[in-house]
Amino acid sequence: MKAELIIRPMGADDWPEVRDIYEAGIATGHATFETSAPTWQHWDHAHLDEHRLVATVDGAVVGWAALSPVSDRCVYGGVAENSIYIHPDHRGRGVGRELLSALIVSSEAAGIWTVQTGIFPENTSSLGLHRRCGFRIIGTRQRIGRLHGVWRDTLLLERRSTVVG
Repeated sequence: MKAELIIRPMGADDWPEVRDIYEAGIATGHATFETSAPTWQHWDHAHLDEHRLVATVDGAVVGWAALSPVSDRCVYGGVAENSIYIHPDHRGRGVGRELLSALIVSSEAAGIWTVQTGIFPENTSSLGLHRRCGFRIIGTRQRIGRLHGVWRDTLLLERRSTVVG
């Protein structure tokens, strides 16, 4: 019997598993400019309360997705940046698509009209996932930051809501 994938809101009790998945993504060198996971307090402060999801299988967290505000200026109130990380043992199984799709539904229900993200060009799995979920590449941010002393580019992607008039 195949285990059921459940998408649910993330709670503070999920942080140890979420942090471990985040650190696995960091270790790839192609997921983020971060070099270590933050504390719960820092992560909690940086992400929107209503837009934090985890995917579980048999009660274990196998992925997470969340939105962060892009600015505190009111004109950008409908724009957010997404993050999504999947446990290495569960990549390529549709977990990312389920999570990102649920995050999009959550964002649109809240009136967020643009979700954006920055992805390293080498992270072809994340690029493919985002494109399958309606994101488009806006451009390349050349040499936008250094990771381990190496200048890195990111691709800027966005998804515009289909429900905003």
